[in-house]
Amino acid sequence: MNELNGLTALIIEPHAGMRASIHNMLNLCGLSKIEHAGSSNNAIKHLGLRQYDLILCEYDLDGGQDGQQLLEDLRHHKLITLATMFFMVTAEGNYSKVVSAAELAPTDYILKPFTADRLLERIARALEKRNVFMPVYQFMESGNQREAIEACIEGVKNHPKYAIDFLRLRAELHMFLGEPAEAELIYQQLFDAKAIAWARLGLAKTLFMRERFDEAKDMLEELVDSNKKFVDAYDWLAKTHAAVGSLEKSQQVLADAVAVSPHAVRRLRKLGETALEAGDTDTAEKVLKQVVSKAKYSEFRDPEDHVKLVQTLVRKGDPVQAAAVIRDLDKSMGGQKNTVACSAISSALVHEYTGNDVRLNESLTTALNACRDATGLSAEVKMELARNCLQNNMELGATEVMRDVMRNAPNNAVMAKAAAVFEKLGRADLATAAAQESRQQVVDMMAAGAAKAKEGDFRAAVTLMIEAVNKLPDNPQVVFNAAVAVLKCLENLGWEDKLGQNAVAMIDTVRRLDPVNPKLPALASLHQQILKKYDKGPRVKKA
Repeated sequence: MNELNGLTALIIEPHAGMRASIHNMLNLCGLSKIEHAGSSNNAIKHLGLRQYDLILCEYDLDGGQDGQQLLEDLRHHKLITLATMFFMVTAEGNYSKVVSAAELAPTDYILKPFTADRLLERIARALEKRNVFMPVYQFMESGNQREAIEACIEGVKNHPKYAIDFLRLRAELHMFLGEPAEAELIYQQLFDAKAIAWARLGLAKTLFMRERFDEAKDMLEELVDSNKKFVDAYDWLAKTHAAVGSLEKSQQVLADAVAVSPHAVRRLRKLGETALEAGDTDTAEKVLKQVVSKAKYSEFRDPEDHVKLVQTLVRKGDPVQAAAVIRDLDKSMGGQKNTVACSAISSALVHEYTGNDVRLNESLTTALNACRDATGLSAEVKMELARNCLQNNMELGATEVMRDVMRNAPNNAVMAKAAAVFEKLGRADLATAAAQESRQQVVDMMAAGAAKAKEGDFRAAVTLMIEAVNKLPDNPQVVFNAAVAVLKCLENLGWEDKLGQNAVAMIDTVRRLDPVNPKLPALASLHQQILKKYDKGPRVKKA
C-alpha cells in the first residue's frame, strides 16, 4: 500500500520470534521504517527520542508492567501524540484486559492469532480516520484550540461518516477552553443523535464544572446504573461525591470501577487515597499495596505511594510492616526525585508512633531540609509533615511547610484543608498567620513581575514570573500572570521558540487548575493573535 509507505512503527513485544513475525507482517503491509522494544522501559526510551506513526504493543509484557499500564503512562506523560496509532495486541478471551485497554482509548486492539491481511485491514482503517482528523490534531498540538474547533466544524461537513466523533471532540475542546455552556449544546445534540452514553457523560461534566454537583450526581448515577461497564462515568461520579465531601460514597464508586477495570494504576491510587482519607485503613492497605506493586515497574513510579502506604500501616498499628515499606522505598527508588523527602516523612511517622523522639527529630529535620529542594511533592504529603512537626514542638518548620502549601494552593478547598490541620491541633492562630503571609508572598511576586512589564522590561518580567511558577506551580493566579508576561514579551520583543512552548504549557496549566476562569478566553485569544502575527500555526494539509 503506497499510503503506508514512509510510516514509522514501533513493535513492543518481549519475544524475539513474535517481534520478527510482526515485523515481517508490517513489511508485507508496506512499512519499512520499523523499530523494536522488548520491554516497557525500553519502549519509553525509544519514545523519549522520537515519535512513531504506529505502535503495536503486546499486552503481556515482561518485567512487571503490562501493555495497559504502559499505555496509561504514555498518555499521562504525553509521550505519544494525538495522531499516534496505538494497537494493543492480546490473546482472545480475557475480558478484563480488553475493557481496561479500551478504557484508555487505544486506536484498536488486535486479537491473536492474526494474519498480515487482518493487520493491514486494521491499519488502513485507522490511517483513514487519522488522516481525516489530522488538521484538528495539528491545531490541538500547537495549542490552537479555536482553529481546532473550526476544523471540527469543517470536518462534520466534509466527512459526515465521522460526524459524531467530530462533535465529541469539539465539545471536549470547549470544555478544555473553560466553556461548559457551549459544550452543553453539543452534548445535547449528541444525545439527540442517540450517542447517549458519551453525551450524558459530557452533559454531566459541564454541570460539574459549573459546580452544579447535585444535578451532575443524578445524571451520572443514572448513567452508571444503565451502563455498568462505562468506567469514565464512575470516575466522574466519584469526583462529584468527593467535591461535596461524601468520601464514603466516592470510595464505593471507585471500588465499583476497579471491579470493572482492575488494571488502571491511577484509579487504584485514587481509591487508596480516598479510603485512607475516609478512615477505611483495611481497604487503603489492600489497595495501596497493589499500587506500589503495580507501579514498581513503571518508569514514572512515585515515592508518595510508599508514604501513603506507611501512613495507612501506622494508623493500623503496624510499624514493623511500615518500616519494611520504607526499606523497599529506599532500595527501589534510591536516588530518584523526592525519594529522600518521602523516606524521611515516612520514617518520622514510624518514629512518632513508636515514641523514639531522637530518631523522630532527626527524620523531621531531614524531611524539612529535603522539602526545601523538592519539586512536585503533593500538598497532602506536605500537610502530613506539617502536622507531625507541629505535634512534636517544631513550630517553625511546620509553619514553613504550611506557608508553602497555602501559597501554592490551587483552590480554596486546599487552603481550608491546610488550615484545618493546624486548627485541629488548637493552633488556628498559626493557620491564619500562614494564610496571610502566603497570600502576601503571592501578591508581591505578581506585583514585581507587573512592575517590570509596566517599565517595558518584558524579559525581566518573564524571568521573575517563571521563577514564581517554579516555586508555585499549582497556584493558578501565578501561572496565569506568568502566561500573560510571556505572551507580552513575545508580542513586543519577537518570537522565541522556547517562550512559545512556555506559553502553551502555562495556558494548559491554567486550564487544568482553574478551568472556568473568566479571563481564560482573553488569554487564549491573545495567544492566537501572537501565533498568527508570527505565522506559527501548523501547516495543515487538506484531507
